[in-house]
Amino acid sequence: MGKARTRISAADEDAQRAANAEAPKIPHLGRRIAELFRPYRSGLAVVVALVFVGAALTVVPPLLTERAFDDGLFPEGGGGPDLPVLAEIVGLMIAIFIASAMLGVWQTWLTANIGNKVMGDLRVRLFERLQSMELAFFTRTKTGVIQSRLQNDVGGVASVLTNTVSSVLGNTVTVIAAFVAMLLLSWELTLIALVLMPFMALAQRRVGRVRAKIAAKTQESLSEMTAITQETLSVSGILLSKSFTRQAAETARYSAENRNQIRLQVRQVMSGQWFFALVNIFLSSIPAIVYLVSGWLITGGSADITAGTIVAFTTVQARLLFPMLGIMRVALDVQTSTALFARIFEYLDLRPAITDAPEAIDVPGGPALGRVEFEDVSFSYPDSAGDARPTIEDMRFRIEPGQFAAFVGPSGAGKTTVSYLVPRLFDATSGTVRFAGEDVRDLRGDSLLSHVGIVSQETYLFHASIADNLRYAKPDATDAELERAARAANIHETITSFPDGYDTLVGERGYRLSGGEKQRIAIARVLLKDPEVLVLDEATSALDTISERVVQDALDDAARGRTTIAIAHRLSTIVGADVVFVVVGGRIVEQGTHAELLAAGGVYARLYAQQAEGVPVAD
Repeated sequence: MGKARTRISAADEDAQRAANAEAPKIPHLGRRIAELFRPYRSGLAVVVALVFVGAALTVVPPLLTERAFDDGLFPEGGGGPDLPVLAEIVGLMIAIFIASAMLGVWQTWLTANIGNKVMGDLRVRLFERLQSMELAFFTRTKTGVIQSRLQNDVGGVASVLTNTVSSVLGNTVTVIAAFVAMLLLSWELTLIALVLMPFMALAQRRVGRVRAKIAAKTQESLSEMTAITQETLSVSGILLSKSFTRQAAETARYSAENRNQIRLQVRQVMSGQWFFALVNIFLSSIPAIVYLVSGWLITGGSADITAGTIVAFTTVQARLLFPMLGIMRVALDVQTSTALFARIFEYLDLRPAITDAPEAIDVPGGPALGRVEFEDVSFSYPDSAGDARPTIEDMRFRIEPGQFAAFVGPSGAGKTTVSYLVPRLFDATSGTVRFAGEDVRDLRGDSLLSHVGIVSQETYLFHASIADNLRYAKPDATDAELERAARAANIHETITSFPDGYDTLVGERGYRLSGGEKQRIAIARVLLKDPEVLVLDEATSALDTISERVVQDALDDAARGRTTIAIAHRLSTIVGADVVFVVVGGRIVEQGTHAELLAAGGVYARLYAQQAEGVPVAD
């Protein structure tokens, strides 16, 4: 119980951190949001034209109402209504209503089309930026947080992108046109109707600032909820929570963040309600006040105020109510969405730590292709403390094309780091990593990676068919090529034994397959890529003895004719290596063949003896 309470307390701390979150400060945010619409200028121009025409049409019927009263229903000469004139006015009003409706449908389609395209562009740009980030970014950032930026934040600005332009323009033009019409009808009544508008605008600005802060906290809380969901409801997360009977604790952690999310959502909804209630009361009361003021003006002898003027004025003012509320609501939404846009642009402004040099070249062909060299290479992980010892230090070696080189040593010695530096997933802190005779920093990243194949201990398969997973390496691969790669990886017979063969769905992360089957499919995928350099990062360490033997046979076949760098935990798998590098504390302390190192009686000989006796190797 004590541990459960500790986890719940940690969840409450996460919730508190989300509640205190502030939106990042992004310079020129408004201008950058406007830039999103630049590719759709022509469509926006049509929208603007439709808005102006539609807004102008909305104020014509109230003016016609005055004429209907004063010229049609109650003409100056008396004698009853003038039906021909009245019919003409009514027909014109209906025609205007029909035209306004048609223009409204067209305008809605245009704005929805433009807004959703802008949102789609933004989503793709954000995804592309994240794809370009270096591996270190993903090792220090929760996957759920990244997903939340891509889904929740972009989704949160959807209504602003799709509705803001037409709503702001349409309502603004309508308000201006209504204001002009009200002045034409009676300037005295117009002053009464608009006297409090400046105060409402100031109040709306203050409410908008509050809502923007709440929105930032709400999105941070959503990010945390997405992260919890991604961590705990994946296959791995469910297996972990069930095996340690932590379901209740995980539910409590999610519930704590959910309570924070509910609180923030309620605060966001309620933050402007009192303001809009007061605005609604004021605007709804204006007609009654107009009647009172009109009576006072008529009593005072004003000849400009007629029954038609009063009816027309209140009709125009009634049409002013919804546009005014619309402008204020959109203004609040825009202010609120600035927090979300700031979070989106924060990610769009990320700059990858590893990029191609301006004069980067493709990997050169020739006899050096496949050669890997380290020249006095040292490396410290970006998040390590400044005074921490480098993960690898002053490492120097050379692997010739076609050689099978193995790196062995205690856990944490820096072996896997070597496999990260060869394809430039990380950059060396100092020294030079060479590939095919060239500094990897002078090579184009895509070209370098196209010549390197990686098989890691943690095989990743998509929730798709076996064929789709294999074609990830070569999308245009034929069925014959798939079969050839699968046979080379010693997995073809296993695949054909499944009822659906190569169309068999592997499940999330390949959980419907055994560990050995997943590894052999991963090997087949690399073989389909056909790289000159093969990196094997403890590719068999998680397998049982029988599976290891089968997978090792497939790896031996895959390595034939390629430069192979094997990060080995089980020394029995690298007995046939051309050269073995023994790494301790980030340095190469021994190198040679298996037989030479055994004869030397050093670190390698002790490690081999310990494994032969079943004694765990100390970290």
